[in-house]
Amino acid sequence: MHIPPGLDVVFEDKHIVVVNKPSGLLSVPGKGEANQDCAAARVKELYPGCIDQPSVHRLDQDTSGLLLLALTESAHRTLSIQFMEKLVGKRYIALLDGLVDGESGVIDLKFRLDPDNRPYQVYDPDKGKQGVTRWRRLGVENGRTRVEFMPLTGRTHQLRLHSAHEKGLGVPIVGDRLYGTGTGPGQLKLHACTLRFRHPATRQPMEFHAPAPF
Repeated sequence: MHIPPGLDVVFEDKHIVVVNKPSGLLSVPGKGEANQDCAAARVKELYPGCIDQPSVHRLDQDTSGLLLLALTESAHRTLSIQFMEKLVGKRYIALLDGLVDGESGVIDLKFRLDPDNRPYQVYDPDKGKQGVTRWRRLGVENGRTRVEFMPLTGRTHQLRLHSAHEKGLGVPIVGDRLYGTGTGPGQLKLHACTLRFRHPATRQPMEFHAPAPF
């Protein structure tokens, strides 16, 4: 049996696991045999008795950072409700490939999947789903802008599109191979650095931090 490499486990108990996912690793299995290695599969290997579908949310393959997984059906159900009801706090750090106007603000754009160019998302004010992100400029480094993102919704590629689109910040994230100039997996400078939620069993508030590796 192939045993995949381990994970950077930030927290574990009998209910949940929090990992610091590296850029380039899928959150859940993709299509085809070559895309079965992922954070969920590694958790199932590392924790015997884990439920078959431990993921309660996802990070893009190229996004690094904090990922929460459930080990039991009860924990999965409770955490999924927290995500659906927007009770989970998330904060990201990104390095943008250029200079950004302004110090902070809110981006509110409607977008949807382009069915002819999956998984690319396109701006569509009529048929798109609303994505809302708070942002704050942290500094400038060699012509690039370090930004803090606090997404208020959880749409696919939300931060990447909000960064790159002219109606957002107008500057793609460094290494973005869909919306910027990235050329392969593992180059994206987008990191989920903070995750807040209530423990599914104890209901106690929990908060985890993982510094950006860039």
